[in-house]
Amino acid sequence: MARTGSPRLDFRSDTRTVPDARMRAAMAAAEVGDDVYGDDPTVAVLEETVAELLGTEAALLTPTGTMANLLAPLAASGPPGSPAPRLIAGADTHMAFLESDGLRRFGEVELLPVEQRPDGLPDPAALTELLSTGTGRPTVVCLENTSMMRSGNALDAPATRSVAALAHRYGAHLHLDGARLANAAVALGVRPVELAEPADSVAFSLSKGLGAPVGGLLCGSREYVAYARELRGWLGGSMHQAGVVAAPALVALGRLPDLAADHGLAAALASGLETVPGVEVLRPPRPTNMVMARLAGLAPEECAARLAGQGVRVLPLPNGHVRFVTHRAHDMISVREAVRALAAVAATVPAARRTADGDLPGRGHSTTWMEEA
Repeated sequence: MARTGSPRLDFRSDTRTVPDARMRAAMAAAEVGDDVYGDDPTVAVLEETVAELLGTEAALLTPTGTMANLLAPLAASGPPGSPAPRLIAGADTHMAFLESDGLRRFGEVELLPVEQRPDGLPDPAALTELLSTGTGRPTVVCLENTSMMRSGNALDAPATRSVAALAHRYGAHLHLDGARLANAAVALGVRPVELAEPADSVAFSLSKGLGAPVGGLLCGSREYVAYARELRGWLGGSMHQAGVVAAPALVALGRLPDLAADHGLAAALASGLETVPGVEVLRPPRPTNMVMARLAGLAPEECAARLAGQGVRVLPLPNGHVRFVTHRAHDMISVREAVRALAAVAATVPAARRTADGDLPGRGHSTTWMEEA
């Protein structure tokens, strides 16, 4: 069996968390029914709790956040059997960048990538152009919060309202991919409902920083969620005794304030990495639990491989950087070890090679934004 190493040094994603003793006890003690028939009491409590958290009429438990995002545009186009919609999403968002094949193949969605601003918002002019050239199909606009490829930047409520107003002006549905909406709320010091309120639907994950082992939720109006529930069954996403999944998710919801600790660790990690010669760290205006760094002279895949040799796991990205994501398994010892590991890797890269790649020899530096691809 392959071993992935210690979660304490695994920075690839906050999905690397594992359920703790409290979550496992909740799973063992969960009261269950049959969610296919709508009578699992623990699932009902979870759905009601998340709907209240986000200020929506209803919520639907899905096995994964990816399924929630697949159901989102399909349910927005109407009941099962309605024409598949157009989906306008930022070119670097999770839905356009990593979920596009599933949306096209299984949902027959017409995906239209749109340019994004440095903060992660879709470019207003480019979005307006796409909205104003409809083909008669229902249109869904996707907004991602936090913005993963913008170093996890948190989008505030006015930003979401601006996109919602533009989408609604053209009769479009605004879907908020809020997989890390809890991180955004904690970083901004607001309630999650304030960030979710402008959207027509919201996908919400509890299996990332909050540490639940599995599951996502799709939230919206009662009618919308009813459509999504039927579609979920078609996709094989309906689960029977799903209370064993909902129970640890309810534990995770009680830990929302704990995300501030992850953000503090990410800030310490960013500062530490900036001390390494040849390292560039991206600094978003509203940081959360992500740090993107580039070591001059090394491609991200090679940098990630060498870090793995030091016992530290990171995710290489196509923008030339590697991604560190802090989570519940990390502490300051993890942060110091990650900085030590990158310093050891940097020491193997000749200074001349770093300088040729545009680095300032002898010291690290930071940039506010990544270069647009």
